Formats: sequence, C-alpha cells, structure tokens
Amino acid sequence: MTDLLTKLTYQAFQQGKSYFGLAHKTLSTELLKLVNPPAPERVPQPLDIQVLNQVRIWLDEIIETDWQDAEQGVYPASLLFENPWEDFFRHYPALWLDMVDIQNRANRKQYQSFSPGVDTDGYPSYYLQNFHHQTDGYLSEKSAELYDLQVDILFNGGADAMRRRVLAPLKQGLTEFQSVPPKQIRVLDVATGTGRTLRYIRAALPQASLHGIDLSPAYLRKANQLLSEIPGELPQLVQASGEAIPYLDNYFHGVTSVFLFHELPPQVRQQVIAECFRVTKPGGLFIICDSIQAIDFPEMQPMLENFPVTFHEPYYRSYITDDLVQRLEQAGFETVRTENHFVSKYWIAQKPIES
Repeated sequence: MTDLLTKLTYQAFQQGKSYFGLAHKTLSTELLKLVNPPAPERVPQPLDIQVLNQVRIWLDEIIETDWQDAEQGVYPASLLFENPWEDFFRHYPALWLDMVDIQNRANRKQYQSFSPGVDTDGYPSYYLQNFHHQTDGYLSEKSAELYDLQVDILFNGGADAMRRRVLAPLKQGLTEFQSVPPKQIRVLDVATGTGRTLRYIRAALPQASLHGIDLSPAYLRKANQLLSEIPGELPQLVQASGEAIPYLDNYFHGVTSVFLFHELPPQVRQQVIAECFRVTKPGGLFIICDSIQAIDFPEMQPMLENFPVTFHEPYYRSYITDDLVQRLEQAGFETVRTENHFVSKYWIAQKPIES
C-alpha cells in the first residue's frame, strides 16, 4: 500500500508539473502575441492532433519508467520528488520579465547578442549563440539561474525524468568493473551545465568519483552550488570543452552527455565523440541523451521542424538526420544500442575491452 501511495503521489506530482508547463506556455504565447507578436517566419506550423496525443502518451510512459527504475533500486525514490523549489519561487518572476527581451531579440534575429559585462573571448564560434534565444546564451549568471526552469517548462515537467534515463544503463554497464572498489569508479559528465545529471548520478552511485566539464564558468558556479547541497564527495568540476577533454586516456569507467549534441555542428559532434572514446576505459560506457530524431519518427517531422523555428537552434536540422551510431562506431565504440523515452533518444556505446 505504501508503494502504491508513493506511486500515485509521484504521478500527481508529475501531472501538476505537466499542467503547469502547458499553462505557462499557453499563457505566455498569447500574452506575447498581444505585446510583441512573433515575426511571421517564427510562427510554427500547427501540429496534427495525432502528434500531440503521441507526445502525451510518451510523457505518461517515461513517468512510468521513471517510477519502475526507482522501485527496482536504480536510484532512491526520493529522487522522483526532487524539485528546485527555492530556485523556482526566486526566479520564475524573472523568467516572465525576460520574455519580452527574448522576443525582441528573436524578431530582430540577434543570435549572438551578449550583455556588455559578458566575456566572450576564447570560446569556439559555434558556442557564441543565444541558444533558445536565451539572454547571454550560456555565459551569464542570469542564464544559469533560469536554465533548469526553462527546460522543465519546455518539456512539460519531464526534463528530469529524461535525464534519469541514463542511470539504468550506466549502472548496468559499470558491472563490467565489479572488481573495482566503488570509490575508484570514475564517471565523467560532458557539458554538465548546472550539474543536475551529476546530482542524479551521485544518488545512483553514492561512492563513485564524479567529474564534470563545461565551457561556461557561470553554469559551473551554479553546478557547484547545487552539488554542494547533497552528501557525499563533491564532484570535480573543470571548465573545458568536449572536443578537448583535459583527462588522461582510458581514465573513466563511464561517460555521459545530456542535451549537448543537438547544439554542436556536425564536425564537432565527431570530435567530441572521439574525445569521449579516448578518455573511456576499455569496457567502459559512453551514454548520450538528446532529442529524438526524424530518422526514428518521420511522423514527428513537423514537430521537430518547429523547434528551430521557435527557438534559436542553428545545428538542430543537421542533428535530427545525423547518424550518431555511425559516428560512434567510426570513433571505435561497439555494441551501440539506442532507446527512446518521451521526446529524447539515448545512445549506449561500449569501448571494446581489447582497446
């Protein structure tokens, strides 16, 4: 009875987040139409009711999978109810205030606009973008404070459940190293952002040595804040890019990357995969989580085409037709398999033991 009550509570919690996300998007869209209408080229095409129904079904399915993984002990059930309430109440008003600026910047096609105090020196050109039209791209404290809330609203409350889908294959893959003491297991999160994926990995692997890299100092500061709130050894965070990972060859037993690859140009995707192969131990895993692709669900093509219309995502159209299995195998990974959960896709690749 306790498990049933917990499950019903979790389902109600997730439904509340979903309804909130839908309500916010509907209300904000209508208000912006009155205050500052989107440019004609930014108006998305209407979606067929079957597409919308399928997305709803997928959301219900990932919530069920999330619950089952917790019930089977992949991670604590308490993780299901984690929500940054303090951040929500503090930053949700700022999200509304930022919307008019975002709309203005989007309508004017100002895709590389940064505040005067933001230092853009030394970053790769592909990174200096206002991804999602967000203020200062990934390079300011304001962006880092709003990011998790923005993403959760975008995915109707399903963002954390999507991130947690890397945990089951990661834990399963690490059984390859059963002779290694838990404290000596090393896991790297590439483009860790605000550290939410590392936070979940810590819950699933409480003794492992965790590491994260990201290009943004502002996001790393936010990650350090969030990760310092939980017990256990503090993950080591380093400012670095995925195409130049500052670690030794064959160093990590597992490597993850969540919501990165659709924001990389094709040639950089291959460079990042090659670097992840280099730092992964023989027998270790590399797990990618990102958007679904048109090559998997042709019926979702209209929804996927709407994404870069509504948001500034300059590399998304190439991503949705990119064969990442081929890229992973080209780098040297083998036994690559894929999974789909909600509107996300996962690649689970192993480095050959004989490497």
